[in-house]
Amino acid sequence: MSDTRSKPRHRRRRTVLLAGAPLAVAAAAALAYGGGFLGAAGADTASAATAAAWADDTADGFASVDAQGQDGTYGGRGGETVTVKTLADLEKYATASKPYVIVVAGAITMDPVGKEIKVASDKTIVGAGTAGHIVGGGFFLGTGVHNVIIRNLTIRDSYQGTWNDKDHDFDAIQMDGAHHVWIDHNDLRRMADGLIDVRKDSTDITVSWNKLSNDNKAFGIGWTENVVTDITIHHNWIRETEQRNPSTDNAAHAHLYNNYLQDDPGTDITSSYGNYSRGRTKMVLENSYFQGVNNPVIKDDTATLVQRGSVFSGTSGRNESGGSAFTPSDFYAYTLDKAADVPGLLKSGVGPRSSIGVGTHQVKAAASTLTVAADGSAQYKTVQAAVDAVPANNTARVDIKVAPGTYRGTVTVPANKPHVTIVGTGSSRKSTVLVEGHAAGSKKPDGSTYGTSGSATVTVLAADTQLRNLSVSNDYDESKDTSIAAQAVALRTSADKVFLDSVITSGDQDTLLLDGAGKRVYMKNSYVVGNVDFVFGGATAVIDQSVITLKKRWDGTSAGYVLAPSTAAGQKGLLVNRTTIGGDVSAGSFHLGRNWHAGGDASLDPQATVRDSTLGAAIKAKPWTDMGGFSWKDDRFAEYRNTGDGAGSASADRPQLSDAQAAQQEVADWLGDWTPTAS
Repeated sequence: MSDTRSKPRHRRRRTVLLAGAPLAVAAAAALAYGGGFLGAAGADTASAATAAAWADDTADGFASVDAQGQDGTYGGRGGETVTVKTLADLEKYATASKPYVIVVAGAITMDPVGKEIKVASDKTIVGAGTAGHIVGGGFFLGTGVHNVIIRNLTIRDSYQGTWNDKDHDFDAIQMDGAHHVWIDHNDLRRMADGLIDVRKDSTDITVSWNKLSNDNKAFGIGWTENVVTDITIHHNWIRETEQRNPSTDNAAHAHLYNNYLQDDPGTDITSSYGNYSRGRTKMVLENSYFQGVNNPVIKDDTATLVQRGSVFSGTSGRNESGGSAFTPSDFYAYTLDKAADVPGLLKSGVGPRSSIGVGTHQVKAAASTLTVAADGSAQYKTVQAAVDAVPANNTARVDIKVAPGTYRGTVTVPANKPHVTIVGTGSSRKSTVLVEGHAAGSKKPDGSTYGTSGSATVTVLAADTQLRNLSVSNDYDESKDTSIAAQAVALRTSADKVFLDSVITSGDQDTLLLDGAGKRVYMKNSYVVGNVDFVFGGATAVIDQSVITLKKRWDGTSAGYVLAPSTAAGQKGLLVNRTTIGGDVSAGSFHLGRNWHAGGDASLDPQATVRDSTLGAAIKAKPWTDMGGFSWKDDRFAEYRNTGDGAGSASADRPQLSDAQAAQQEVADWLGDWTPTAS
């Protein structure tokens, strides 16, 4: 370019109530430059040590209490673990009399549409990472069924074209008289009737960390004259559902906390009401977040509802409470998150996790592995040779393991070779270095110049590429020839779902080029080093829990720009989150960024947000500036809750997001349905 996770809590705990506990935030400033992986609070990290921990998880909330002869809810733990990919196998093991841990390792389509498998007691049904889908049907837990965990699944698409269609009463999960059931980390959507029904005296239920969306009814509780049901509903994202969010009828104890109810304007589904306490229900509602919901909290005259600590944003209509209820901590211990933090926490934390359902408790096909060592002791001597050996249009992941050393030369992962991981096998990111020294104005052998994008040491054009535990550098020396274009890219990405995990990218001008409108890139636990526009491009990219290091220019002066987004209109741009920005440069000498309208394209709408980060004294008091004749104030630049000597308060020169705006600019908003996981 020219120079113009608070981690979800699942264990049973018998500790004191801790209300309003702050979310854990990693301190990027404490990172050691040459160390191994950085600790990340709330990160969804699968490793050999933790991948199978899910198999020992037990429920919290009312599903954790000792009652009806059942000591909490632990599912099929202790039984055989089986992996299923067909409807016949799923039904065989789910209905069996013995305990089983049933790992769903693919999409299983119900036949006929609307089929609900009758689950027996002592079962865990869990999706393998994000692969487990139940399509066109769901599960039924009948009278007396107990100790069941339904977890980490996507259950979807039995909808037959008419909401509230009693001819197709197909639910995702229905309970009639069951007890001790834990429904956790599922994605439930577009079913013909409701997503979850807790009926006919079902009790000791916990519903946690699920995404319920795009349906007429989220879930209903009750349908009995008896006042029996004890239920905990916490950390669920209920979005674009009209009613029963939930509706709670004749529940003895209903504890709802840290849920996020969202109804966006202009969509096909409009909420009728949010949380509803009816009949003789006793409900406690705490620290939830209601956004755009009509009648967010309602109650019958016969019901009681105690609410405290919730946030209501853009809601309208009834918001009611009254009567005395109960004290949840008399039954179990729990921890409240701050209501203001709930949208961001849930957007990144609900639904299937890639670290659940995998590990030693599942037989998992190993990825193909290629090895590289510069001394000739491996299969290949260069990284490019190993990339060239990957079959075109490969459907399975290929790991390229690179021994410690310095590898000079360019590397390109072409678009027809997705699912490639290039990982250094050394003890730190500095052990394995990929380096070249081309600048935009450098001459190729044929006499032409490389240009900015062509100067990259490593170029990633293939989707689902990962770079891990290595350094990528462009060591072009600007002082040797000041007459040519000095842009010198270390790493260029131009593909969707590129994961940069524990890497160092270093250069001077234009270090990290993130290309491609809407192409998602996620960088974490990493370093970016440079001085001019050294994080730039049109991608939808996140730099998370990392360090951005500012360096002086070739002549020893301190002056530069960190970010230069060239975002297309309607797309998300660059998001810097929980990251430290600083370096051994003069105070007040660097802009956070400027607006790059590539090629003078006025239709672009550059976006950069820097939030929850530590800004060193090098950052200017007016951190944003114009570029190429375009005013940055006409584009999208903002900060939120930054700290450090380079941070500042809101002004015309320093836009700050409101809390409501910040809730829409979380990492999960950038990544959408993609959960980056090292593999």
